[in-house]
Order: sequence, then structure tokens, then C-alpha cells
Amino acid sequence: MTEKLTFDLTLFPSPILRKVAEPVETFGEDLKAIVTGMFERMRESQGVGLAAPQVGLRKRLLVLNATGEPEDDLVLVNPKIVELSGARVIFEEGCLSFPGIYADVERPESCTVEAFDTDGNPIREEFGGFTSRIIQHEHDHLEGILLVDRMSSADKVRHRAALEELVERYKRRR
Repeated sequence: MTEKLTFDLTLFPSPILRKVAEPVETFGEDLKAIVTGMFERMRESQGVGLAAPQVGLRKRLLVLNATGEPEDDLVLVNPKIVELSGARVIFEEGCLSFPGIYADVERPESCTVEAFDTDGNPIREEFGGFTSRIIQHEHDHLEGILLVDRMSSADKVRHRAALEELVERYKRRR
């Protein structure tokens, strides 16, 4: 039996959040244990999505659930967004690596993704609405792109104190 993994959230401005994640090479029980631990951390943190860099892992892996229903859990291993389509929609986004900070972000309504499941089976699917937004947000994490990078100038000013506090907290931990 594989050991149970528990993860802490990696908060801004940890350098791992700025690094491009590496492809997952090995599929099997270890990967499934990571996915289980990521879903647990996501739920405990009351999130709807989580990318591996947010738990300190430089892996191209993300988990999400747009509804909260267990049957809607979605795992994307080595995801590639191959097409963005539909109207560009502005919607307020939060991020577990930026606790308590929310900003309006504009994204295309739909995305088509190629990825693998935890057994290495290929997936190609189009997602729309909230699920598409979560995938695009989490995929940004795999590319080292963060919520702060998508914020308007006004949101950066509005959240300056909270962003500075995250930086100070990080410095104190080092």
C-alpha cells in the first residue's frame, strides 16, 4: 500500500510558483497518491482547483472539481490547452496561493485540452464555463503565471497591502 501524502499550500512569492513545471514521466501508484493528497488539500482549503506547484511539486499535474460532487473530480496530467474559444468573459478569481485575494480576470469561455489520466490514458476534451476557467487558471500555474500577473492595475493597488504581507511572511519563514 502506498503511503498517504499530505501537502501544505505553497504561497506567493515562493520561487517554485514561478518555475515552469516538468512533465510527469511515470504513471502508477505514486502519481495516484499525489493526486489523492492534492484533492484532500484542495478540499480542506475550500478550493475548486489545485496545480502541483501549489503544493511544492514541479510536476505538470492539476486537479479540479467545479461542482463539489465527488463524481466531478477531474485530474489532468501533462495538460496542454490546444485551443481557446468563445467570448472573453471577466469573472472574479481567487487562488489558494493568494489567500483572501480576489481579482477580476478576463479569459476565453472555452478551452480544448489534451492530457492524460493517472493511468496514462490520453484525454482530449472541450470544457466550457466555470470548468474551463479553473483549467485555464491552474494551467497558468504550470507555466509559472500567477493571479497577480492577470490582475488589473487597479486590483494590484487594491491588494497591495495583502500582497506585501505575503512577501513579508515568506521572508520571515526563510
